[in-house]
Amino acid sequence: MPSDGAIDAQGIADILIAAERDRKGIAQISDDHPDVDTATAYRAQQLFVQSKLDAGETFVGYKLGLTSRNKQQAMGLDAPLYGRVTSSMLATHGDPVRLDRFIHPRVESEIAFLLARDIEAPATVTSVLAATDVVFGAVDVLDSRYESFRFTLSDVVADNASAGAFYLGPVARRPDDLGDLRLLGCVVRVDGEVAMTAAGAAVMGHPAASVAWLANELAAEGEGLRAGHLVFSGGVTAPVPVVPGGSVTFEFDGLGAIEVHGA
Repeated sequence: MPSDGAIDAQGIADILIAAERDRKGIAQISDDHPDVDTATAYRAQQLFVQSKLDAGETFVGYKLGLTSRNKQQAMGLDAPLYGRVTSSMLATHGDPVRLDRFIHPRVESEIAFLLARDIEAPATVTSVLAATDVVFGAVDVLDSRYESFRFTLSDVVADNASAGAFYLGPVARRPDDLGDLRLLGCVVRVDGEVAMTAAGAAVMGHPAASVAWLANELAAEGEGLRAGHLVFSGGVTAPVPVVPGGSVTFEFDGLGAIEVHGA
């Protein structure tokens, strides 16, 4: 960490690694270090995730965040952000969200893309769909390391886009077999009662649009989306808190249902 009172990417990552390990919410890093820029935050994210890879996990793919206009406007942003997904984040279908593993988990619906081929930049919705093997309904378990889920852009980027865990739904289908992904609907039930509904168009107008955005962002950084990567394209519906004994069910048109319990 620099000696002039500033903080570097490794210093940020060390704070977040400890918060996740201790399951203790921390103050926003931006409270004490408001000058951390997005590039430094992404470098901290890489180091945060590298600590998982160094511990024996494998790299799985990426997740998108802030993909809806409403969420972007709420944060004063005009683009989404991304995080990285590792093997320990993949939860087994039917297993509960373990509340002793997370700080304050929330769940939201997503459409996940499993890539059959690399995606070259400049990427488009068409090129993403052509490179996709199958899509799944999915659940993103968000778990911000910050108290009260409060953060700035640099905070949440460094915190790996609040990645906690992910469930893949029971059905995998080729995009062509599902028709227009913009119209793919999701119903969210909390303890059996309908809480919200939405469709794929809630994600940047088309869920493949967020994957294309990611491919282009990564290309600018010398990285890329590769065959075999799994990409969680962003929240179709708003996040719902997970509570002990509660259940949240996500019903996807053509992609089955995922029921998540807090335990």
